[in-house]
Amino acid sequence: MSASGQHTRFAPDRGLTGRMVATMFVIGLLYVGFTGLLIVLLRGAWPIIVLISGGLFVAQFWFSDRITERAMGAHEVTPEQYPQLHGTIDRLCALADMPKPRVAVADNDMPNAFATGRKPEKAVVCVTTGLLRRLEPEELEGVLAHELSHVAHRDVAVMTVAGFLGVLAGAMTRMAMYGGMMGGNRNSNDQNAAIAMLVIPLVSMVVYAISFLLTRLLSRYRELAADRAAAQLTGRPSALASALTKVTGQIAAIPTKDLRQAQPYNAFYFAPALSAREAASQLLSTHPSLEKRLEQLAKISTDLGR
Repeated sequence: MSASGQHTRFAPDRGLTGRMVATMFVIGLLYVGFTGLLIVLLRGAWPIIVLISGGLFVAQFWFSDRITERAMGAHEVTPEQYPQLHGTIDRLCALADMPKPRVAVADNDMPNAFATGRKPEKAVVCVTTGLLRRLEPEELEGVLAHELSHVAHRDVAVMTVAGFLGVLAGAMTRMAMYGGMMGGNRNSNDQNAAIAMLVIPLVSMVVYAISFLLTRLLSRYRELAADRAAAQLTGRPSALASALTKVTGQIAAIPTKDLRQAQPYNAFYFAPALSAREAASQLLSTHPSLEKRLEQLAKISTDLGR
């Protein structure tokens, strides 16, 4: 979005918009249905259910950027501290006609970047120190354009909310079951409690599984959409392809222990924190394969050359 809140010069992507709307609709419907089921089966615990579901959702929506930043060890930096980084983002935001997000750096040797935030005005773009050390200026520009396109397309917010709802279903199950067992007339509720103990965990697993699959499908598409938008905005798909190749190869050399610590946040990263063997076997990866991303960029390069 631009400073006026209307448009940016990032190429619009109707396929991405349609997938985001469909994902949020289906997951939202699942979430509402699941909450209703908990209320019906655990009548005595409905205040706990409403409080937990509403409170956690609001907290996640409003503080998702801060939560993600803290979890990934990011800290906001000034133009004086990182002039090249800020300068590149300034140029890209001017080129894209969008508000400048907050800029952060994570002290991590793994070369990567991510963007998060519920709306462009509250977004943050973060790069690791490992990325800054390894990339040339034009490669860094491609990566930052990729992350800014996530902000402009608002898919960061959708991924944050969609991913959280699946996790929330499990948390609500545990808390609501505890509340249901602690409250009510035990003699009269024995049969309902037994049914709830069987049905709710099963439904919770289904909700989580569907949420997981939908967010994986959306995540893979949004990465391709961000690559396309970044290449078209900068006019240098070859620089982004070079950055992708370099980052993916360097990540594969990072110690397995460090990769495992980063893997819970793969959906947000420019490239997944996976070893070469893991990347080849990830059928439900958060990202499309390197080969597919490079193939798309090569096609864009050919089209721009015409």
